[in-house]
Amino acid sequence: MTMTFIILAALALALGLRYATGFRAQRPQHYGASTPVFDVREVLKGPMLCEGVIYGPFGRVTTRFVAQMHAEWQGNEGRMTEEFRYDSGTVQHREWTLKLSDDGQIQATAPDLIGIGYGQQSGATVMLAYDIKLTEEAGGHALKVTDWMYLMENGAIMNRSQFRKFGFKVAELVATMRPMPAV
Repeated sequence: MTMTFIILAALALALGLRYATGFRAQRPQHYGASTPVFDVREVLKGPMLCEGVIYGPFGRVTTRFVAQMHAEWQGNEGRMTEEFRYDSGTVQHREWTLKLSDDGQIQATAPDLIGIGYGQQSGATVMLAYDIKLTEEAGGHALKVTDWMYLMENGAIMNRSQFRKFGFKVAELVATMRPMPAV
């Protein structure tokens, strides 16, 4: 064996272990017995407040945001509007259309998605995967996104999302969502 082969094998093993044990290794069935149960029709409804940060590829915070959201459901079909206000002063609007099947699978569309997003609610979690096209101001890139939302005992939602380009993580979002406080 040559030294180059050993180095390449060690690198491949390290990358394989990272994929098998890291963020992308999560599956909805890992959380099926967890509580409280995350029913998107009940948890993601009405006015909500979201606060978060986005980390760049080297782990530093690149932006912070506060968002106001509003979701409403009619049966298994929902609509959620979002208004993000970033620390740069930029404002971004998004409107999701969500469809929930009886087995907990989710289909999602939004104007900046490429195709349809797919996900699953399971136990105290919701996972959603989709391709998104960034605005021209943000570079215009198409990224693969995986969102994981975890319902907390107090009704708050912890959200962790990773954004990838060519398989490499280019950004990560961490946010909380909760019902809008009464004024």
